[in-house]
Amino acid sequence: MVGLGGTNGVRREEVQERLGRLELPFNAYGVDPYGVSRWHLGVMFEVQAFFYRNYFRVKCHGIEHVPARGRAMLVGNHSGGVAVDGAMVVSSCFLEANPPRLAQAMAEKFIGAMPLASVWASRCGHFTGLPENAQRLLEDERLLLVFPEGARGTAKLYPQRYDLVDFGTGFMRLALKTRTPIIPFGFLGGGSAIPTVANLYGLGRALGMPYVPVTPYLLPLPLPVPLEIHYGEPLVFEGTGNEEDSVIQGYVEQVKARIAGIIEQRRHERWQGGVKP
Repeated sequence: MVGLGGTNGVRREEVQERLGRLELPFNAYGVDPYGVSRWHLGVMFEVQAFFYRNYFRVKCHGIEHVPARGRAMLVGNHSGGVAVDGAMVVSSCFLEANPPRLAQAMAEKFIGAMPLASVWASRCGHFTGLPENAQRLLEDERLLLVFPEGARGTAKLYPQRYDLVDFGTGFMRLALKTRTPIIPFGFLGGGSAIPTVANLYGLGRALGMPYVPVTPYLLPLPLPVPLEIHYGEPLVFEGTGNEEDSVIQGYVEQVKARIAGIIEQRRHERWQGGVKP
C-alpha cells in the first residue's frame, strides 16, 4: 500500500516528466511568450492530477482524436456548477495525451476582475474570451478549449444536467477563419458531482460572479463522483468565417448535435450496464 507521501511523490514525478515533454517555447525563466509559467503549471497539475486520478477517477475515451501537434479546438458541454469540467478536460490532455498538450481555455470575463484568480489563470494558459486572443493562439498552433454554452451552461439544475442550452456562434466563425478542426467532446458526471438545486443570482452579482450555485448540502463543493470525458472524431468545416448567420448557425447545430449524440450514447451504455446515467 502506498502512503500519502508516496502517492504525492509519484504524482509529482509524473507531472514533472510530462512537463518536460510539453512542447511549449519556455524561456530561461520558464515562461512562454503568452506568459504561461512552467512553475505554475507544475503546481496546478500536481493538484489536478490528484482530483483526476483519485478523487473523480476520470475515465477518458478517444484521446487519440486530439492531435499530437497543431491547432485544434476542443468543443464540449458544460457539466457542473463550478469549473470541474474545464479543469478535468485540461488535465486529460496533459495526463493522457502523448505527447502531453496544454489545452488553453477561454475563461469567463468575471475571472479577470479577481486579481489572484486572473493571475493564476493567465500563468496556467487561460485567458478572457476575447476573439483576438483565441485567434492568435490558434495561429500559433495551440490547443483551444471552448464551452459554447457559456455561463448559462454551468447554471443548469440537476434535472437538466445533460441538456444543452443554446450555443454561441463565435467559436464557429473562429474555427472557419483559422481553418481549425473541431474536436467535439461529451463530459458526463459533473451535474452529479455538483447537484445544483438553485442558483443565487443576487448573491453572485454582489460577489462579482454570474451566480452562486446551491446544492442539497448548501455549499457547491464537488462530491467524489466518477467523471467521464468522451472525445469524438474531428469535425472540419469549410468557409471563411464571414458567412451569413444562417449558415454559421447550421454548422453550430451540427456540432451541438454531435456532442448531444456522444452524451446520449454513453448514457444509454451506462443504463444497459446497470449504472445510473
